[in-house]
Amino acid sequence: MSDPAAPSPASPPASPLVWRDDGLPQSALYGDVYFSSADGLAETRAVFLAGCDLPAAWRGRDRFVVGELGFGTGLNIAALLDLWRREKTASSEKGGQRLHVFSIEAHPITRDEAARALAVWPELGQAAQVLLDHWPGRARGFHRIDLPGFDATFDLAVMDVEDALAAWDGAADAWFLDGFSPALNPAMWREEILSAVAARSAPGARAATFTVAGAVRRGLAAAGFRVDKRPGFGRKKERLEAVMPGRPAAAPRPRRLAVIGGGIAGAAMARAARAEGLEITVFDDGEAPASGNPAALVTPALDAGGGLRATLPAQAFARAVALYAQAPEAVIARGVLKLAIAPRDGERHAAVAVQDLFEPDAMVLRDADAAAARLLEPVGASALDMVDALVVEPASVIEAWRGPAILAQVARLAREDEVWRLFGPDDRVLAEADVVVLAGGAGQARLWPAAPIRPVRGQATWTDRPTPAPAAAAFGAYAVPTRDGVLFGATHDRGDLRTDAREADDRRNLQALAKGLPSLAARLSDAPLRGRAAVRATTADHLPLAGAVPDSPHGLFVLGGLGGRGFCLAPLLAEHLAARILGVPSPLPQALSDLLEPARFSSRA
Repeated sequence: MSDPAAPSPASPPASPLVWRDDGLPQSALYGDVYFSSADGLAETRAVFLAGCDLPAAWRGRDRFVVGELGFGTGLNIAALLDLWRREKTASSEKGGQRLHVFSIEAHPITRDEAARALAVWPELGQAAQVLLDHWPGRARGFHRIDLPGFDATFDLAVMDVEDALAAWDGAADAWFLDGFSPALNPAMWREEILSAVAARSAPGARAATFTVAGAVRRGLAAAGFRVDKRPGFGRKKERLEAVMPGRPAAAPRPRRLAVIGGGIAGAAMARAARAEGLEITVFDDGEAPASGNPAALVTPALDAGGGLRATLPAQAFARAVALYAQAPEAVIARGVLKLAIAPRDGERHAAVAVQDLFEPDAMVLRDADAAAARLLEPVGASALDMVDALVVEPASVIEAWRGPAILAQVARLAREDEVWRLFGPDDRVLAEADVVVLAGGAGQARLWPAAPIRPVRGQATWTDRPTPAPAAAAFGAYAVPTRDGVLFGATHDRGDLRTDAREADDRRNLQALAKGLPSLAARLSDAPLRGRAAVRATTADHLPLAGAVPDSPHGLFVLGGLGGRGFCLAPLLAEHLAARILGVPSPLPQALSDLLEPARFSSRA
């Protein structure tokens, strides 16, 4: 029976651009063109690249950060990437140069619109193509974008410029100030915005813009920049270049990272750190990590009220899905139905379906008939279809991301002579590292006795008996396909540290399955079942830990407290932690970073 009360899926936002008769994209909101009618690429190279003294400014630098106000069609970033790829090797004196790009766009366009705009300049080649191949979404928040082959990282903030600048924790070496004309979009050029740009600038940073409007000159000068007019491009007689006082300082960065933990947290940490050029050693003690089941859900914790507790899982979910797409062999199934169980679940699901924290088509309400067709049995109400959610094979993900691991227990750590030494149970030195990340789940307390971890034992159950495969579903419990059958569960027992598999818990899981999917439970009632138990690591506030271990010597970090959502949370949080370790911009807004700080528990003592 269909559910007539179920609202329709949210419509995609209207495009912020229109196409003029001459083929140029024009803003439907501000009435200005996205780039010069004379030659947009030539203007970008003259105004922004040359205006920021590129490539000379990054010579001899192992890291270089570019910020941009106004992502638009991506033309400036494509031109920057083209220059970076051609010049970074020749200009590198130390090797391993990396580029970090941060841009802001309150009204993002689609990938197809960008492709049409950039097609005018085929000479941008691979630089434009890599951007189009990894085109960011339109959900509100920060988007971490991969740029393979370019030794570059791109973060796009889809939000108001003032909020984005306040949220970003980076310090740019160069700024492309490319909002629409100050006369048509004055909010982008307010003194408060230019002051925020200055606050997010490294010593010696350069800023460039096409406009010489008096308010912009005065705003940049008031913010601390030295401002000069330069010859303009095309019909514009002049443009601006600005320089922040000071000289760039190259801070020493660690080279060797030891990761303690062989599950998804450790694997994600190894992947993220390796991408940033660190040398990685992973230690796995083999003690039944919570990542060892034959299948795992990649779904976000949903919060109908929005706010930071909704933003963190939404952003982590989007990043996880993008990264798993790069390892398709690890994906078992796509799409997960969240069933309405409690009286107000339908109302909550409807609220989530229209949140702008997810892409317009990522969360869709399905009526009861549509849900029943997917689940191969009747359901009593509408369901929330998490279209992008995944079921992945943990072993495949860990193998792809972690790399070789040393099978050994790290019994203690010591910081000696500015180096961390890792000791085994026999007190032999296993390794030395500049930085150590504790990613051992519920076993953190062995090396960090004050760890604010609450252990929760969970046993999952599965059968390898072939059975008609319904869609993956969550209903308090869950049921998901494996490579051979179905996995369901899981129990939730606080404080129990034992990992023995129990027939009684398999029966509990079957009973829970019967409450959500009774027909599937009936089909599996006589199937041979297998169980596996592990101890999840949770925290008192149900938020993860990703940051420096408080009250410890320099260079000790933790990634943990992921609960039952490690495969959703770990990929992005590992990238955040790698950024913290290296002192480069984080993919997380500052408010979300603050939520994760392990020191939040120390401050409550």
